[in-house]
Amino acid sequence: MVRENVSDLVAFLAVARARSFTRAAVQLGVSQPALSHTIRELEARLGLRLLSRTTRSVAPTEAGERLLQSIAPHFDGIEAGLAALTVLRDKPAGTVRITAPEHAAETVLWPTLAKLLPDYPDISMEVVTENSLTNIVTERFDAGVRFGEHIEKDMVAVRIGPDVRMAVVGAPAYFAGRSKPEQPEELTAHRCINLRRPTRGGFCPWEFEKAGRELNVRVEGQLVFTSLYLIRNAALTGLGLAYLPEDQVQAHLAEGRLLRVLNDWCEPFPGYHLYYPSPRQHSPAFAVLVEALRYRA
Repeated sequence: MVRENVSDLVAFLAVARARSFTRAAVQLGVSQPALSHTIRELEARLGLRLLSRTTRSVAPTEAGERLLQSIAPHFDGIEAGLAALTVLRDKPAGTVRITAPEHAAETVLWPTLAKLLPDYPDISMEVVTENSLTNIVTERFDAGVRFGEHIEKDMVAVRIGPDVRMAVVGAPAYFAGRSKPEQPEELTAHRCINLRRPTRGGFCPWEFEKAGRELNVRVEGQLVFTSLYLIRNAALTGLGLAYLPEDQVQAHLAEGRLLRVLNDWCEPFPGYHLYYPSPRQHSPAFAVLVEALRYRA
């Protein structure tokens, strides 16, 4: 097979796995029009439609799915073989791709990377911050970061952070003329700032636990965000109650800019874990990262 055909197959794999020309173009470092042109030429040479395109999505056709299943293991094997060669270097090298929520990236990943990377100049990191439950296999990530209770059982999970507590907070201005809720059910009478689930479209429930009793409350208010930091800013402005990780509001609580309620209903739960598929062969660079992130109480 000529070299150009190999490049075209790599382009097809990227689009088929990402289910998006835009995301695949970013991964490959090419423009979206150039990538579309490459796929059209490949389809023309094969005389087959490989991808079904709509305004919202891209998916392999029957022929495309057959091609994907046929060639993907071979390219994965080549990548694994090249990655394994880095063990022969003086220091690990290569790129590691991780998906993580913005809060985990800032509080857990970044402090570790800031210390690790200067000692390993040949390791490159790509951290994609998103709150959705990304499929790390189909999206070609080496690993993901999520709370321990949200990780699928077929994944290897490595604890990388301490237990987490949530906090329900509001500004003094918000509580002026309002009674503070003493039970989670009373939140339905308050203006609350919601966090939207990026993948499912609904709002994240506010989860509470006390003496073994678990309670989820669906709250309402004027504001909805997909960012914890915007929720915190809105709470500081006095526009409603917020449900946030405790470490995001501690300084504001200490200085009186925020007040906490329902503290006895917010029990700690398992913190962030790094997770990845167990059968996959990982590079020495990935092994170095896992060991650096491993939580040691």
